[in-house]
Amino acid sequence: MKVRFWGVRGSIPSPGPHTQRRGGNTTCIEVRSDGGELIILDAGTGIFPLAQSLLKELPVTANIFITHTHWDHIHGLPFFTPFFIPGNTVRIHGAYDVVSSQGIEQIMEVQMQYSYFPIREAELRAGIEYRTLDIGERVEIGDATVSATLLNHPVIDFGYRIDCGGKSVFFTGDHEPWYNIYEPGDEGYTEYQAMVEEKQQQMDEAVRGVDVLVMDCSYTEAEYPAKKGWGHSTFDYAIALARRVGAKRLVCTHHEPTRGDDEAERVFAEALARCCVGVPGDPEVLLSYEGLQLDV
Repeated sequence: MKVRFWGVRGSIPSPGPHTQRRGGNTTCIEVRSDGGELIILDAGTGIFPLAQSLLKELPVTANIFITHTHWDHIHGLPFFTPFFIPGNTVRIHGAYDVVSSQGIEQIMEVQMQYSYFPIREAELRAGIEYRTLDIGERVEIGDATVSATLLNHPVIDFGYRIDCGGKSVFFTGDHEPWYNIYEPGDEGYTEYQAMVEEKQQQMDEAVRGVDVLVMDCSYTEAEYPAKKGWGHSTFDYAIALARRVGAKRLVCTHHEPTRGDDEAERVFAEALARCCVGVPGDPEVLLSYEGLQLDV
């Protein structure tokens, strides 16, 4: 497989001189299977430059997997150029929305209402298919298999594992470590702690042994207490998880939008030092940037 990062920022696009090295687009990752199948993870603004790159290989069949429907993971979708060209096929996968009681088809319907966007969904020229996934469901995409795992976020969020040719990639989208909402000694603490540990174990099993783990690392350990409940991880949690499951490479992404490249690289280096990364058996740990390409 080949993996390419087209958008690495979280929450809101952050263009400007302070993000030139890492990039200012929001989350979008391209994965190509050994057989050339196109799998796209999330549709932040990074999906637009990806779309432009696809124009040289028309017609295309694109399989888009949406981790969750917060804006920074979907707001590039109406600008995915293959939608507008006859002969292309775009399949959009994602979770059922318990708030709206709708499937993943609402992802285009809501964004392309005429009050908000000048082109209606009915005017798109490509063949568009929607597939609402269940927790744990596996989807065959040619020679690759994509599996959905429920993670921790304020809305339904799927982490996706892609297996192909004996290699594997796992992308968390957004994910916050599960934590106990009760204090020790409170009624309900013990029962809730058992649930927390069960959820973490389920995630560990889904990620175990992956060649590449792509992880939401929005915050430092010092920042996290003020952001608890917002649905994002820390560098330290990601490194501990990668070690525990035996991941070969960890890519830290979803960079905090107020952090420019210099500061992002500084807090990343501090996390590596604090966690003593580099001992025998450790994964290779990378800080994502637009254009980063990995052979898996």
